[in-house]
Amino acid sequence: MSGHTLHLLPGRFAICRLDPAAPVPPWAEGGGFTSVTRTSDELSVICPDVRVPGDAACERGWRCLQVEGPFDFGAVGVLASLAAPLAQAAVPLLACSTYDTDYLLVKEADLSRAAEALRGAGHRMVEST
Repeated sequence: MSGHTLHLLPGRFAICRLDPAAPVPPWAEGGGFTSVTRTSDELSVICPDVRVPGDAACERGWRCLQVEGPFDFGAVGVLASLAAPLAQAAVPLLACSTYDTDYLLVKEADLSRAAEALRGAGHRMVEST
């Protein structure tokens, strides 16, 4: 499989956990990458860190890599080809998928190690504006 191009999105992101019955908060709305997922256990919101109030239950300081897509739903191994080199480099990640593509979130402190591991596996990284 040939390498993928990953776009480093600007800014830092927060991963927040809310009560499963909570409404989607207004700060979760807005431009840029945002993911809202509701399960029977939680309402999870990923969005730009600057929009999240200080008292929210969240993990801050994540950077987001968008895999250049779109991908066919029959594509096999895309996420594995990205997760494996990160695992080998001991870089924790949170993966999020959409209709068109995948997003990888890594802690900002791990970003240079993640970039090195991904480039070493044949992937390309570019900064998005």
